[in-house]
Amino acid sequence: MNLVRLLLVAAASASLLGCGGGGGGGSSFNSGGGGGGGGTVTPPSGGWVAGVFQLASSFKNKCAAVRTGIDIEGNAFPDRAGTATDEKNWLRSWTHETYLWNTEVADTNPALGGTRLQYFDSLKTFATTTSGKAKDDFHFSESTADYLARRNSTASASYGAEFVVISATVPRDVRVAFTEPGSPAEELSGGQKKLIRGTRILTVNGIDLVNGGSTQAEVDTLNNGLWPSSSGTTTTLTVQDPGSSTSRTVMVTSQNLVTKAVNRTRILNSGGQKVGYILFNTFSPYSSETEIVTAMQQMQTEGVSDLVLDLRYNGGGLLAVASQVSYMVAGDTRTAGKTFESLRFNAAAGNRNPVTGEVNEPVPFYRTGLGFSVADGTPLPSLNLPRVYVLSTDNTCSASEAVVNGLRGAGVEVVLIGAGTCGKPYGFYPEDNCGETYYSIQFQGVNHLGFGDYADGFVPNNASGSFGVRLPGCKVNDDYGHELGDAGEGLLSAALGYRSSATCPALVSSAVRSSSASVSTSKIPSIAVEKPERWIMERNRDMTLPR
Repeated sequence: MNLVRLLLVAAASASLLGCGGGGGGGSSFNSGGGGGGGGTVTPPSGGWVAGVFQLASSFKNKCAAVRTGIDIEGNAFPDRAGTATDEKNWLRSWTHETYLWNTEVADTNPALGGTRLQYFDSLKTFATTTSGKAKDDFHFSESTADYLARRNSTASASYGAEFVVISATVPRDVRVAFTEPGSPAEELSGGQKKLIRGTRILTVNGIDLVNGGSTQAEVDTLNNGLWPSSSGTTTTLTVQDPGSSTSRTVMVTSQNLVTKAVNRTRILNSGGQKVGYILFNTFSPYSSETEIVTAMQQMQTEGVSDLVLDLRYNGGGLLAVASQVSYMVAGDTRTAGKTFESLRFNAAAGNRNPVTGEVNEPVPFYRTGLGFSVADGTPLPSLNLPRVYVLSTDNTCSASEAVVNGLRGAGVEVVLIGAGTCGKPYGFYPEDNCGETYYSIQFQGVNHLGFGDYADGFVPNNASGSFGVRLPGCKVNDDYGHELGDAGEGLLSAALGYRSSATCPALVSSAVRSSSASVSTSKIPSIAVEKPERWIMERNRDMTLPR
C-alpha cells in the first residue's frame, strides 16, 4: 500500500512528533479561523495575542519535565527543555490547526493559571446536539506511558466472559453477555459450560454480590474477582443460569486472552430460505480481517438470502476492515464508483489532512485483502445483498456505525434491530507531547452521499424520542435468556420476524430480574461495583493500513 493513514501514528511516528500537527506555511505565526492558513503577522512582543497563533511545531516537545531514554517501543523521547507555558502554547496552536470545531474554541491566554490538563479541558466546543448531548463528548487525555502500554498489549487477563452490569448497587445484578470460544468460561463443569449468556453472578469468593459488599474492601474483592488484573487468578463464583431456580458453584482461572472478532456464525432457516448470522465483536486486532472474510465466505457458500450482522457489542476498530465488511455485504455493482467514507476536517484544512499533511483521499470500498491477516490483493467474497439486518445497542460505535453509514451511502437498506447506536461519527489522531497523549476530535466521517450527522446515533424507527437518525427496524430489549445466534434470542427473533412481515414485536421491559436470587430490602449501605472502563481507542476509527 503506498498510502498509509495511521491513526496511531501521532504517538509513534518520529515524523509527526517533529511536525506538531502539520500546520502549513513557513511563517512563525498565522491568524484567522483555523489550521495553518492565514496570513503572516509580526510576532507579538508582549506574548499572547487573541486570534494570533504561532505554529504548533515551534512549541512541540518543549517540556517542563524532560523525559530521557527510550519508550517501550524503543523510540527515543523527543523532549527538550521548555516551560509549562510552552506546553500550553503547543496545545493552543495544535487545537487551532487540527481540531474539527476550531472556530468554536474560546481563545484564552495559556500563560494564565491552571495546569496543562486544565487548559486542555477548555480547548473544545461546549455546544450540544439537538438532544442536549455534548457535541464533543470524547475530549480526553492520558499519560503516554499508559497509552503505549495499552497499544502494545495484545492480550488481557480474562475468564473469557463479558460481564454486563445491569445494577451496580444493591440489589446488584451482574450477568454474562457472551463468552469467548474455548475460554475458561466455556470449560465444562458438571457436564455443562461454566458460564453461558444470561448467567447471573450471585457470589464472588464467598461475598454476596447481590446484597452484600457493604465495605469498600468487600467491593474491591468483588471487582477484582469479576475483572482480574493478571492471568492465573482463580475465582470461585456462585451463579444462576437463565430459566433455572437453583444455583451452582464454579471455579474459573483467568488467562491472557485476545477478543475473538467473529465470536460465532449460524445458518438459519426462515420461511424456507437461508439467513446468515454473524456475531462480530470487534474490527480489531489484525486477525479480524481473516475471521470476517472466512465468515462471509461461509455465508456465500451457503447461498444466504439475507444476513443478520450482530454488532451489539462492537465498539469499533480498523476502518479498513469496516470497509471490507461493507463491500462483502453489498458487492461489486452497488459499490462501483463509490467511496466508503471520506474524512471531513476543519474548514481551513482544504484538501489536506491537517494532522499528517497528506492529501485527504477518501476510503474506498476495499474489494481485496489488505495484508492485515489476508494476503494483499486477495479477492474478497461478496453476498450482493440489497439489505442487511444490523443488531445494535449503545455499545455499537464508531467503525460499526461507519458500516451502517457507508452501506446507506451505497444504497443498501440497513434495518436496525435493538437500541440506538452510540453516536460517534468522529475520530482523532492521539498525539503525545511531553509525556501526555491527547485525544482531540479532528475529523468527521461522511459517506458517499456526504452524510455523517449522526451524533445522536442511528435509532430504530419505532423507538421513542425525537433524536437520532431513524432507520427501518425495531426497538428491542436484550433478554439474556437465550444464547446469541439462537433464533429465539430477542434481537435475532425480531430481525427474522421483521424480515417476514415488516412488523415489530411489542416492546416489553427487560426481564433480566426474573432470577429467583433472594433480594434484600434492608437499608444497608450500598457501594457500586465498577466495571473497568473500555479504552477510548476501542471505540474509535483506527485508520491503520498495513505497510
